[in-house]
Amino acid sequence: MIIKFGKLAVAAATIIALLFSAVPSRSAVEAAAPQQQSKQNAAVKAKQKSRPQQKRRQKQKQRQRKRPAAQKVDMSWVSLHKQYPNAFLLNGPRNLKRVALTFDDAPDPRVTPQILDVLSRYRICATFFVVGERASKHPDLVRRIISEGHVIGNHSYNHPVFSKLPLSKVQHQIWQTDGVIKRIAGVTPLLIRPPYGELLPQQIRWSKGSGYTIVNWDVDSEDWRRNPSSARVLANIRKTLQPGSIILQHAGGGEGQSLDGTIHALPVLIESLQGKGYEMVTLPELLGKRAYR
Repeated sequence: MIIKFGKLAVAAATIIALLFSAVPSRSAVEAAAPQQQSKQNAAVKAKQKSRPQQKRRQKQKQRQRKRPAAQKVDMSWVSLHKQYPNAFLLNGPRNLKRVALTFDDAPDPRVTPQILDVLSRYRICATFFVVGERASKHPDLVRRIISEGHVIGNHSYNHPVFSKLPLSKVQHQIWQTDGVIKRIAGVTPLLIRPPYGELLPQQIRWSKGSGYTIVNWDVDSEDWRRNPSSARVLANIRKTLQPGSIILQHAGGGEGQSLDGTIHALPVLIESLQGKGYEMVTLPELLGKRAYR
């Protein structure tokens, strides 16, 4: 009996010890209390700090909702012509049956002489927009254009996209080409056609202030697109042709580009226009603008 009682006492003591070990002591609780309180205080402070930030975000969203959408700058040719009616032109007067044949990217020994031969045969004078770099390589063609009564305009020095250039580089393109043409033909053009017809408003303002006139077109033969046939070139011209039209064609092309469609379409176009009572004139005649300084 004594042995059994002793075993029971030991077991009871062990259970009691385990129970007390599971319950934290008062000192442990007191030590943990400040840490718990500091965590709670930090959480409260974080919430207090986040409230002003949330309010600021809400106010920003409200302002954005109220703010009107930013207006896009209208770069369409029609808009540019309205802003600069005497400096950015697309066509001549609509009350007379007159049109202007214009040819870009001259001179090109593969194409320009054939265009000049056709115009000479029909005694028609046109306007050629000259690339300065090409003119310096083929000065005889530039002189021929002038000697046969055609007008020369400035088409940049090496055909970049003006709208992607700062004004200083556009100025250099124009001045450099002016210099080349002046040395070859003795004239300085006042008519500019930017490559691809692209130009920024500030570039137009500079051109106007410098005495130039920007001349684009309202009839695109699209002879530059995928080497079209003469029938396709003529169909493209007839789509938008009307009195006062400025017709875009090319007298020079890039590597692998064929302008046979333009060359073969030109006699048909001239005879068709004459048959409808149209007079073909140079741009200065159509627009009432000076050709040279």
